[in-house]
Amino acid sequence: MPAFRNDAVRRIRQDGDFDAVVVGGGINGIATYRDLALQGLRVLLVERGDFASGCSAAPSRMIHGGLRYLENGEFGLVAESLRERDALLALAPHMVHPLPTTIPIMSFFSGLFNAAAAFAGSSGPPTSRGAVAIKIGLALYDLVTRKRRRLPRHEFRSRKKTLQKWPRLTPALRCSATYHDAWIRQPERLAVELIVDTARDAPGAIALNYAEMRHGDDGYHLVVEGMDGTLPIRPRAIVNATGAFIDVTARTLGRTGAEGQPIVSGTKGSHLILDSPELYKALNGHMIFFENRDNRVCILFPYLGRVLAGSTDIKVERPERVRCEPEERDYILEAIRSVFPGIPIEASDIVFSFSGIRPLPRSDAAFTGRISRSHFVHRIEGDPPQFCMVGGKWTTFRAFAEQTADDVLAHLGRRRTTGTLTRAIGGGRDFPGSSGRLAEQLRQRAPIDANRARHLAETYGSRAFDLLDFCASYPDDRPLLAGLAMTEAEIAWLIRSEYVRHLGDLVLRRTDLAITGAISLDLIGALARIAACELGWSEQQAAAEQARLLDELDAMHGVSRTTLENRCKEHPDETYFPQSADEPSLSERRLP
Repeated sequence: MPAFRNDAVRRIRQDGDFDAVVVGGGINGIATYRDLALQGLRVLLVERGDFASGCSAAPSRMIHGGLRYLENGEFGLVAESLRERDALLALAPHMVHPLPTTIPIMSFFSGLFNAAAAFAGSSGPPTSRGAVAIKIGLALYDLVTRKRRRLPRHEFRSRKKTLQKWPRLTPALRCSATYHDAWIRQPERLAVELIVDTARDAPGAIALNYAEMRHGDDGYHLVVEGMDGTLPIRPRAIVNATGAFIDVTARTLGRTGAEGQPIVSGTKGSHLILDSPELYKALNGHMIFFENRDNRVCILFPYLGRVLAGSTDIKVERPERVRCEPEERDYILEAIRSVFPGIPIEASDIVFSFSGIRPLPRSDAAFTGRISRSHFVHRIEGDPPQFCMVGGKWTTFRAFAEQTADDVLAHLGRRRTTGTLTRAIGGGRDFPGSSGRLAEQLRQRAPIDANRARHLAETYGSRAFDLLDFCASYPDDRPLLAGLAMTEAEIAWLIRSEYVRHLGDLVLRRTDLAITGAISLDLIGALARIAACELGWSEQQAAAEQARLLDELDAMHGVSRTTLENRCKEHPDETYFPQSADEPSLSERRLP
């Protein structure tokens, strides 16, 4: 067992008393764990899988105010989301970047009656939104941020000017509108950085992945993967942050009052990552935010040299692991073809797919887009009480955590001692203003080329200095494969400092190798060799880890073994990062 897990188990065995135990290591649970720990509480975070491996690993990778929530009359949610978006642009500038977003508009006046009906509480499906309805929404969007504006106001373009800027867009459009939100590079990494920050700032707190809290006649126990027996724990409060599994978890933890009407109603969202240079170029650095033929909103935007496309919004009856099914894939591909009809897009262009269940408040709405994306804390009485985090979205994780932490503090009779609205996250601390400037500083610190400096700056922010120091002391800091910006020492550092236990943690969440389509059989073998050395795996364990990862990539992400073999043949020596070191990244491009 790695040193950090050994230390966590030792500390829990010595003292099982906790002010609060947070069950669920998604972004909301992690943020609440951090907030409570910063107040001086003794807090334990327990996640049965890897951190941020469920719904938190499957967002649209947008940090946004929620323009379409205005249609539901959720002004408070939009205002909160815009405040949190602007905060994250400042607190995590290495991860969260401005995203110019363009809406192709097909009519001028449609959707006004439907928008008014939705505002009045209708739960039915929308009609196509015309220019006037969109103009009203964008004007309200700008109004909310008028006193603390960080991003440009919206603008409209005529059909002629729109097609001059995006000549591959559908010629059926009448005009377009552009506004600005933000995107997040690797949300899973941001979640882990919050845990790393907490370990530094509140060393009394403990976070464990691959562990499970259970309830029995003799109280609560912790089952830790890789450890015999159980650890007794005694929480004064429990935070149930298990997302779509909240109702299941509440019952599992033996709380009375958890029976009856469910409090969570999930919807499934699937996304595709496409390797289409033609489509990537056609986007011209913007996200295209458009309506499919059924009037559901879809998105397309440049993402790490690929194109991210989504999403579906399908009501689900029970929580479980989900994948993008063929009918969802076809739905998204058809949507892309409708907005860029002249660009050939095929299923063979997909390099990765992902899907998750949004943990939304229970709703009887006939149309899933009408279900609120707001959040609240549902308290289940008991000794200890259970604080259930219901709803929410990636953008508002900090605010939701603050709300939950305040409820727990009130129960414990403690006062808040610090806030998180201005606390930098991970590599956003002491960030020099741009990843380009940081890359220059890194090259002054160590003899690395421009491609590697850029990779380090954009991936780790200011934490890249710690990584470089580690690499300098590592026996062999060579690239994982020829031409790849990622090195063996970098992988060893991730394993030692970011709670890695399984090979999938590295491939799917600590790096972008899988989601960008860079992962191959050769790379999996190289990663397994390093992980085996760092984590003490036998040859049999290393082989089992590789088999487990191959199964997950195939079953859950549409990446077959044949695909991985072909990548070895097609790209034996070239870098998998498609942008050159001289090309400005999306995060470096100037806003208009």
